[in-house]
Amino acid sequence: MIRKQWPAFIAAFVLPLLAVYWWWGGFNRAVVSEAESGPHFYAYLEHEGELGKLPKTQDRVFRLLRQAGIAPGDTVTVLLTDPRRTAKGEQRAKTGYRIPQDARLPADLKSEIIPRRRVLAATVRAAVALAPSKAYQALADHLAPSGRDITLPAVEIYRPSGTPARVGELTVEIAAP
Repeated sequence: MIRKQWPAFIAAFVLPLLAVYWWWGGFNRAVVSEAESGPHFYAYLEHEGELGKLPKTQDRVFRLLRQAGIAPGDTVTVLLTDPRRTAKGEQRAKTGYRIPQDARLPADLKSEIIPRRRVLAATVRAAVALAPSKAYQALADHLAPSGRDITLPAVEIYRPSGTPARVGELTVEIAAP
């Protein structure tokens, strides 16, 4: 009797899960390349604590920009501590959005220019929940044969697709070796 139920189980549960994973970009690979990047001008708030709570800080920046009449661009996060080696409560980052350089920011927000520089970048088209692990793993795999590791700060730039039916693109940049 169990053998007769396997096809129904696969059709009802496994195939939909695989379809969602595919749709979110779970099977997409990150591409690593050396490139020139920047300058990037962005408004941000400092985040201290578990990096899993970054979306709350990003949401606050988004709301402050909207209230000031500034259209938020791509999401920019600068990781200052390595989550593999830093306790969750001590993790630090700057997170916010690209904005025009002449934007008048609310007093609560800070701004910064990331200058033009040579970077090692990993780019992947995937959902926000999946993209970082794919990009950082690709960077680690690229650096491992030469005995190097990911260096910080790392700049994450997430460009949404603009439509709910498509995932965006994440690029993680570190200083070029």
